[in-house]
Amino acid sequence: MTPLPLISAYYNAFNRGDRDAMLALLADDVAHDLNQGSREIGRDAFRVFLQRMDRCYSEQLSNIVIMATSDGMHAGAEYVVHGEYKATDEGLPEAKGQRYVLPGGAFFDIRDGKIARVTNYYNLGDWIAQVAGNS
Repeated sequence: MTPLPLISAYYNAFNRGDRDAMLALLADDVAHDLNQGSREIGRDAFRVFLQRMDRCYSEQLSNIVIMATSDGMHAGAEYVVHGEYKATDEGLPEAKGQRYVLPGGAFFDIRDGKIARVTNYYNLGDWIAQVAGNS
């Protein structure tokens, strides 16, 4: 699969809540760079990440724009996250069902028609301000 349809399928699966479809688009040894965090390796680690995200957050992405290099090896996406903070995530403010809207982006490496790296970025300070009621 080429980058634009691959990344589009990834985000469509995200918005449907179809985690198995998302995972199927990843290489077995996918590298996942968490926003302002560490790198996790492997589809199983990504599955655990998605489970935590689903427990703590309910999110939909809009205004998704996907870009790719001409060689098909790299892609990027820009989007807006519309979310609800459902359960307190470790090290973050207490969850009370707060809603937030936050721009974000991601970078991808593509290998053999699969996503080999996902690096996510968003403004954590903005998110904290919104869920703390300071935005």
